[in-house]
Amino acid sequence: METKEQLSSYLLEIEKWEKDQKGLFFWEKLGRLPFKLLDKITPKFIQEKIGVLVNELGSYIQTGGKYLISEQAMLKKIEKKTSVPIETLEDVGNLPIESMISLSTNLQSNRAKFATVQGASTGFGGLFTLAIDIPVILGTALKTLQEIAIIHGYDPNDKEERVFIVKCLQFASADIVGKEAILKELSMKNDKKDKSQDMISQLKGWQEVFFTYRDHFGWKKLFQMVPIAGMIFGAIANKGMIEDVSEAGIMLYRKRRIYDKMHQLDEAIYE
Repeated sequence: METKEQLSSYLLEIEKWEKDQKGLFFWEKLGRLPFKLLDKITPKFIQEKIGVLVNELGSYIQTGGKYLISEQAMLKKIEKKTSVPIETLEDVGNLPIESMISLSTNLQSNRAKFATVQGASTGFGGLFTLAIDIPVILGTALKTLQEIAIIHGYDPNDKEERVFIVKCLQFASADIVGKEAILKELSMKNDKKDKSQDMISQLKGWQEVFFTYRDHFGWKKLFQMVPIAGMIFGAIANKGMIEDVSEAGIMLYRKRRIYDKMHQLDEAIYE
């Protein structure tokens, strides 16, 4: 296991990233405005599709729904890439942070490439293929965050973990006030002394998570409504979106794993 000094240096990098998020506020605010126009001109069948997705997001939190991935398949991939025997999530959690960084970076790159191709293909048809694009990109985001959870040794089959995943999704699309609130909430979770914090009870109005998530890239989807030309905008929008979501998941999960490793070191000293 890493030393406390090494873990602290990783933690400083994450804290710097958290501070850098404040600089995104202007662009986030600007990006939400055109979606009000998009809402007015979006056909009813797309609006209905969005309504179905809100329910699916709630189902994901409760049961995992159709978005739940295979833990064993992911463990085998990790074992193959690290050349370390991996049988359980605990084995993954014991991997060095450097290995988790390498695995996460590779995953982020692969998922971004997939999102680029997917965005281009659905952007070809303009407005009408948006009905296909939105649920696929949401599913890709949830799958990516689950894989990131496993890479850091956490179980997405656990309901509380799925709440954390939705928190990562929410963080990627929140404004600065929302980001600060989520970081404060998650920092309480990292504090092992605070047993009263219940992530599930703290997740209020989860429907808003999806609409905030949708609004975040709404102005990009506005351009994707144009047939043929939408291929370019769709590719760029989806790639950027998955990169943002995976970056949030990687940093927030890495922070959790660092804190867990630090607690393990503290416990070892007292024993």
